[in-house]
Amino acid sequence: MKELDDYFDLQDHIFDYFGYVEDWRVIPLHDCRDCYWCLRGGDPKTGGDGCSVVYSPVHLTEMTDDNHYESEIYTQRHLPKWVYRGAEYTMIVTDPQTDMNIFLSVFSNDKEEKDPEDQFDE
Repeated sequence: MKELDDYFDLQDHIFDYFGYVEDWRVIPLHDCRDCYWCLRGGDPKTGGDGCSVVYSPVHLTEMTDDNHYESEIYTQRHLPKWVYRGAEYTMIVTDPQTDMNIFLSVFSNDKEEKDPEDQFDE
């Protein structure tokens, strides 16, 4: 079926863009390109234990308890890293702590912001 061939070719193209190699667990894509976002805690380049991603449809300085989300970075030992930065987009392996879901969340780099709770703001 041509549609399946196209689907898998497109998935391969997306994974190649990020340098992501699927291993052990198949994780679905989650489109977060319309959200403002930042990494909180851990290493801002790679994520890691204790790191999360905060995202919202509004600028993070305008977020409230009702209009934002925060997901832990999922640090599966079979993956060499958990934050995959491309030229225009960043893909982060996220765990929303809901119903055992894990996602490959894709964010637009032009919507990355500083953490508004960062105590080291200049």
